[in-house]
Amino acid sequence: MRLEIRLSIVIVSWNVRELLRDCLRSIEQTQGDLTVEVIVVDSASADGSAAMVAAEFPQVTLVISDENVGFPRGNNMGIAKAHGRYILLLNPDTILHENALVHMVDYLEKHLDVGVVGAQLLNEDGSVQSSRRRFPTLTTAFFESTWLQSRAPQRILNRYYALDIADDQTADVDWVMGACLMTRQEIAHTVGGMDEGYFMYSEELDWCRRIKMAGWRVVYLPAAQVTHYQGKSSEQVVAQRHIYFNQAKLRYFRKYHGRAPALILRLFLLLNYLAQMALEAGKGVVGHKRPLRWQRVQAYWLVLRSGLRPAGY
Repeated sequence: MRLEIRLSIVIVSWNVRELLRDCLRSIEQTQGDLTVEVIVVDSASADGSAAMVAAEFPQVTLVISDENVGFPRGNNMGIAKAHGRYILLLNPDTILHENALVHMVDYLEKHLDVGVVGAQLLNEDGSVQSSRRRFPTLTTAFFESTWLQSRAPQRILNRYYALDIADDQTADVDWVMGACLMTRQEIAHTVGGMDEGYFMYSEELDWCRRIKMAGWRVVYLPAAQVTHYQGKSSEQVVAQRHIYFNQAKLRYFRKYHGRAPALILRLFLLLNYLAQMALEAGKGVVGHKRPLRWQRVQAYWLVLRSGLRPAGY
């Protein structure tokens, strides 16, 4: 008789074989008495990731894609294979700490109105990463992750990053980072999966918003701790990372705030990149760290050429 699977863990991976191996080992070491299935969606990795999983972790369900499908679609592919009562979306560049999975499952079982639980993410040195958020406003969008962030009124960033919530305080928030996000199987069926119009970035923001709109709570749970080696996939494609990040931001604002605000934000972002490209070119001309400056000029030019048009609009 097959045991009921309580937890399905979905990992979308692209060219991070060694980190993925460590992540899978951490699951084995910390799952305790939970009945767990692990589903790895390999998104056309060229580093032997899929072969490593097949050889070293035969119990893992391996889904191999012949193209890089991005995180929302990859997660949806994994969710479609999941049998667990609960589903954990986990980045491959993470290490689970002792009892993290148990804490998250227990919290969902004791709080039936909670639809999403997010772990406390830690940097490699043990310091706390910012992983809890409130929904961004249009004002937030003009400052957050732009070159104006250092000039932003502190109250705007404090609200967005939920800095009024202590790192060790369990609290309701608007959304949590998708590096370690647990939800219920029923939510995937009723609310639907992630919006595949995103490629990477903002997909968990969008999903949490839809889940909250359906009446569920989203909770930050610091008792569950996970080390997260940030951006190990996206750092492989620097210019494309800028494009994906800003296209995702624009898609979110077009979807939830309307065409006109998204257009104004898009023009603002393009002007920012144009100004930064001119600044970097000027520094390169006078010979200040010239290789770095030309690398940035090239990256910013690729961003400008993309037009930052949000996918699907």
